[in-house]
Amino acid sequence: MRTGTTARSIAVAGAALLAISACGGGSDEGGDAGADSGEKQVNIYGTDGNMGNALGEDFSEEGSLAGMKGTTPLTELSSEFTDRLMEIDPELQDFNYAGETYDAVMLVALAAQAAGTNDANVFKDYVNGLTFGGDTCEDFASCLEILSGGGNVDYDGASGPLSFADAGEPAEASFGILQFGDDNALDDDATEYVLAGDEANAATDEGPAPVTAPAAGGPLVIGTLLPLTGNLAFLGPPEVAGAKLAVQDINEAGGVLGQPVQLIEGDSGDASTDTATQTVDRLLQSGVNAIVGAASSGVSLTVIDAITQAGVMQISPANTSDQFTTYNDNGLYFRTAPPDTLQARALADLIIEDGNNTVGILALNDPYGTGLAENTLNNLVEAGLSEDDIVSITYDPQAANFDSEVQEMVDFNPDAIVVIGFEESSRILQGLNQSGIGPQR
Repeated sequence: MRTGTTARSIAVAGAALLAISACGGGSDEGGDAGADSGEKQVNIYGTDGNMGNALGEDFSEEGSLAGMKGTTPLTELSSEFTDRLMEIDPELQDFNYAGETYDAVMLVALAAQAAGTNDANVFKDYVNGLTFGGDTCEDFASCLEILSGGGNVDYDGASGPLSFADAGEPAEASFGILQFGDDNALDDDATEYVLAGDEANAATDEGPAPVTAPAAGGPLVIGTLLPLTGNLAFLGPPEVAGAKLAVQDINEAGGVLGQPVQLIEGDSGDASTDTATQTVDRLLQSGVNAIVGAASSGVSLTVIDAITQAGVMQISPANTSDQFTTYNDNGLYFRTAPPDTLQARALADLIIEDGNNTVGILALNDPYGTGLAENTLNNLVEAGLSEDDIVSITYDPQAANFDSEVQEMVDFNPDAIVVIGFEESSRILQGLNQSGIGPQR
């Protein structure tokens, strides 16, 4: 799916961020550091796998990440929502994917309620239709009231309007343009929000009419497959908080099919372990009807067959690989996070608007990294760069070091470097800084 940005152009974000003195620009503009030293300041960009405050914890020297920018699927969450998340977990540092996780649980609950059963093979047909058309509602209680009257629900969630396409994923999504400050923490005041995609690409089949007399059956049981350990563990706390808050809100409104929703938590680990497989086996044996997760696209690809072939729904708040758009999932896989075709457009537009003429891409070798790198490269070429202006390198995230990849960037000497990775990104960035082409000011 190839779509353009909405009228709220990413150019606005790019222009606003260009005003910040730490930003570089193209090879002819260089930035303040370049003006003083005669050397250009290379602009460093990240993506949702590393643009979090956890990255900054690996750096002790002030300014090590200053000015590093990047994209992540992110909606401007209300203070009321974030305050409630903090009540669930007072230690939260970020809210990345908290809204998407909240909405994933909500959609499962609403679909089961609309279908009158906790059987995922039945309620899967209701999911897409809950995200467009009909009467708008923003919380479970008001949506439940619409369903109880036989009405058509259009759930606009914490992460936005959703508006699922036929593949069970957002047709349009909000992205945050994030930036690190001198203290190596994200500067919330510098965050900008942009839209990518087009709601017109949403599905048109609203699915079956809601059942007004639910069938007798057991309670809805939802399992979580979220990163409590591994290279995406920094995403675990906000996602877990989002899931718990959703279940709390649902049960306070009367639950699903007249019974409280049950939540069984589980760890996804990362792709280097079999933690996810063990967790999925346990969740399936526990009789879950749906599993929320994983965060990592690579991890989801290791368990999606086991989940969907068991007749259980999988809905991820953070999978972005475009492989899932056409995956043979028996109609049981959904995601509230947008595919990387959309994030790549937002990222490429940001890079172009910042005036970069040559771009290096360092991407981890997994479905997320290679897919986002390829889509970003294609968007940069569509925006006017030639393929010779771009060098894209994939790396093994388990490698002992990334010296050769860093040296290739030194030799290329681009205006901008994009690092698409997870926790290993800190070691790559340290190498770039030591070589004089990192974000360090």
